[in-house]
Amino acid sequence: MSGGAQRAWAWAQPFGGAAILAVLVWRLGTGPFLDGVRQVSVWSLLAATSITVLTTVCSAWRWRTVARGLGVGLPLGTAIAASYRSQFLNSALPGGVVGDVHRGIRHGLDAGDLGRGLRAVAWERAAGQVVFVVLAVTTLLLLDSPVRPAMGWVAAAVVVGALGTVLALRALPRLGPSRRARTVRAARADIRGGLLAPRAWPVIAVTSVVVAAGHAGVFLVAAWTTGSSASVAQLWPLAILVLLAMVVPLNVGGWGPREGVAAWAFAAAGLGAAQGVATATAYGVMGLVATLPGGLVLAGDRIRRGRAGRRSGAGRLAELPVP
Repeated sequence: MSGGAQRAWAWAQPFGGAAILAVLVWRLGTGPFLDGVRQVSVWSLLAATSITVLTTVCSAWRWRTVARGLGVGLPLGTAIAASYRSQFLNSALPGGVVGDVHRGIRHGLDAGDLGRGLRAVAWERAAGQVVFVVLAVTTLLLLDSPVRPAMGWVAAAVVVGALGTVLALRALPRLGPSRRARTVRAARADIRGGLLAPRAWPVIAVTSVVVAAGHAGVFLVAAWTTGSSASVAQLWPLAILVLLAMVVPLNVGGWGPREGVAAWAFAAAGLGAAQGVATATAYGVMGLVATLPGGLVLAGDRIRRGRAGRRSGAGRLAELPVP
C-alpha cells in the first residue's frame, strides 16, 4: 500500500465510524445512546469485568502458545498484563489494532526478535478470527437470525475461500533465495510450529471458543441491562452478528459498525433498532470499564520507565570526572 493510500485509510477509519454514528443519531436521535449509558448498573459492570478476566486469560494463553511455537515464548503473567494493556488501547484509540501492534513490538524487543514478536501477535489474532468465523457461521446456520436464509451461500463461500487460500499457499514458490520464497518458507514454518503443532492447536481452538463466547455473553448482559426481555436463543445470533461487525476497522475507539449492525439486526429481529443501539452502547461502556486494568498496566509501565531513566541519568552523572 502506497503512502497516500495509507494516509487515506488512516483518515477513513475514524471518519467511517463517525459517519455511521451520525446516521444513527439522525434517524433515532440521541435517546438510545443515552439510555445505553444510563442503564448500565454496578452489577452489569461486575459481570462484564468478571467475564473479561476469563477472556483475557484465554487470549493471553493463546498468544503465549503461539509465541512459544515461534521460539519467542513469554510467561503467562506477562502475557495477561500485556493483553489487558492491548485491550485498553484498542478500546480507547481508533482502528482497534493499536494495542496489538504495541504488544507485538514490546514483546519482540524484549525477546530480541522484533519480527517474530510481531508475527506471533499477527498469527494469534488470525487464528482467533478463523475459529470465530467458523463458530459464527455454525451459529448463524443453526439459530434463527435475520441472515439465516443466506447462510448456506455464506458457508459455501467460506469453504471455497479456505480451500482457495490453501491451494494458493501451496502454489507459491518455496525454494530459492527470493524474498517471496523466504516469506513463504517463514509463513509455513510459523503455521506448522505456532498454530498446527499438536500442543498448540487444541489450546488455540478451546481458548478462541471461550473468548468468543465470553464476548457474546457480555453482549447478552448488556441487552438485558438495557431492558430487553429476549431469550438467549434470540439474542445469541444477534450478538454474533455484532461481534462480526466489530472486526471492521472503520470505528472510533470501537464505536460505529457495532452500533450500526446492532440497530439493523435488532430491527430485523423485531426487537427495535433503538434497543439495538442501547444494547451496543451499554456493551461499549461495559467493555471499556472491564479493560481499565490495562490502563493501570500502561501507567505502571510509564512509571517504571521513568524510574529507569532517572537511574540511568544518575549513573551517567556519577561517571563524570570531578573537577
